[in-house]
Amino acid sequence: QVQLVESGGGLVQAGGSLRLSCAASGRTLTGYAMNWFRQAPENEREFVARITWSGGNTDYADSVKGRFTISRDNPKNTVYLQMNSLKVEDTAVYYCAAERPGSYVYWGQGTQVTVSS
Repeated sequence: QVQLVESGGGLVQAGGSLRLSCAASGRTLTGYAMNWFRQAPENEREFVARITWSGGNTDYADSVKGRFTISRDNPKNTVYLQMNSLKVEDTAVYYCAAERPGSYVYWGQGTQVTVSS
């Protein structure tokens, strides 16, 4: 079993930056691709970014390309999401998810990001 805990959320002004972390415990993230999702009030949960186990491949939602960067530190069992040039519409609860082919196996509890104008 893997437990995922997100941190790093908070309140920031538009144009600012935050770095989210997703720390895994219980077992390693060996072999798991990792994802970030977000959910704003009254919206569906949406994909934000993905990184493969090796870190060699990343993918982003069009809405965050060029502003967000996903990375991982496998020895630390941690995944990061660097968010720059934040916009009000980035306000949401951000979740990390561990992925095996075909399914998101583990989810964190989420961390709130609020961007003010």
